[in-house]
Amino acid sequence: MEVKNMFQELKSDLPASIVVFFVAVPLCLGIALASGAPLFAGIIAGIVGGIVVGIASGSPLGVSGPAAGLAVIVLSAITTLGSWPAFLLAVVLAGIFQLILGFAKAGFIAYFFPSSVIKGMLTGIGLLIILKQIPHALGYDKDTEGDLSYFQTDGETTFSSIASAFDAFTPGAVLIAVISLAILILWDTVLTKKHKLFQLIQGPIVVVVLGMVMNTFYQHGLSNFSLAADQVVSIPVPENLAGFFSQFIFPDFSAITNFEVWKTAFVIAIVASLETLLCVEATDKLDPYKRVTPTNRELKAQGLGNIISGLIGGLPVTQVIVRSSANISFGGKTKLSAILHGVFLLISAITIAGLLNRIPLASLAAILIIVGYKLAKPALFKQMYQLGGEQFVPFAATVVGILATDLLKGITIGILFGIFYTLRHSYRNSHYMKDLITTEDGREVHHIVLAEEVSFFNKASIIQALEAIPANSKVIIDCAKSKSIAYDVVEFIQDYRSNAKLKNISVETIEFVEPA
Repeated sequence: MEVKNMFQELKSDLPASIVVFFVAVPLCLGIALASGAPLFAGIIAGIVGGIVVGIASGSPLGVSGPAAGLAVIVLSAITTLGSWPAFLLAVVLAGIFQLILGFAKAGFIAYFFPSSVIKGMLTGIGLLIILKQIPHALGYDKDTEGDLSYFQTDGETTFSSIASAFDAFTPGAVLIAVISLAILILWDTVLTKKHKLFQLIQGPIVVVVLGMVMNTFYQHGLSNFSLAADQVVSIPVPENLAGFFSQFIFPDFSAITNFEVWKTAFVIAIVASLETLLCVEATDKLDPYKRVTPTNRELKAQGLGNIISGLIGGLPVTQVIVRSSANISFGGKTKLSAILHGVFLLISAITIAGLLNRIPLASLAAILIIVGYKLAKPALFKQMYQLGGEQFVPFAATVVGILATDLLKGITIGILFGIFYTLRHSYRNSHYMKDLITTEDGREVHHIVLAEEVSFFNKASIIQALEAIPANSKVIIDCAKSKSIAYDVVEFIQDYRSNAKLKNISVETIEFVEPA
């Protein structure tokens, strides 16, 4: 994209990038905490994901950064490898693997995910965002931001955490969350339709500023409420520029001969690539302009991002649906929004980290609850249900799977249901029966026409159809339209032709190719 064209939508991309920036800060920190990594490693990954991947990517609305789906892998790998620098080398190697996948044109894998599963993924994540943010909105901040698994890092589950939050909520956080939600709903449904000013200044920006003001009032005793240290953003604050640069850590290249490093790199590359490709599909579906992201270029961009993130001490990056959907929800139109959010992360980490630490998590929770609602609108459930079981069941299975496990497992469950319906569809459409006719000598003739593509999945239905042919009749197996017939099916037809004589069944084949 030319620089001139990229800045054409600045009036939309700038406000959206600020919203994504505010959302990204606690997510970067939370994922780093859940991964057992230095907190600043999450910020580095956010900066690299925004600036480096944002520039290299062909995705107009996707936003990259540290991913919750990799947190468990990172935590385990750091323990196995024994040091953070050794793990950083694995991140660099993972990036190289992703570059290879991109040049090998492996991005086509994205097109094999069923639409129903992608919609289920978006809806499941929407519901999960809402459920995960309810405790933060109530001031119960035991679980880290960005934790998207049912079994949380704090030992609770998604639902037990909500129950605990109602038992131990903080009035000051609840007040901020309620006012923030009211402003966001009013902004979205009324104010943006009244004046262009409210379209330019996004509601979430107002909510964050208001939250900081209310927190300041709490701190100065101007109300009876207060927020604890874990109820606000907590970004590392460098004392000076030298202190800022000292937070960058470099890989341990001496660990290059360690097999576990290569194994970790391979796992990260595969999981990060899958998460990215899934997010690309989902983001493209949310894009109001229905643009299509070049998947091979995306893999290369992610590979470049991981190489650089690993070289300077960051977590592995992927394209991330929470930030991407926030970008879309609040008006982003080009990839400039993702790039700017990375620039803001960099500038803020150097200059205003202390100011960011005044942002209440309750304010950010309100913003994310609205993002979650936009992903999981009730109308979508109705729409998918009306499409029938073949679309609704994989959709619902994906939603439930994501809520009950995590993102990748939930998608796997949805895909398995999708495969079931695909196989059933293939089973039913491997052939069709023409009307029964009667020959001159009174024998029934059954005409079976095979489909264009007959795989081993179709074997069962063809066996069932041929075994149902009654004795003393004739069957015509028509292969004229078939371009490919699996050997399993060819072998069965040969056997059936031999054994049919026992039932006095006459078998005729049309353009049946005998195996060599």
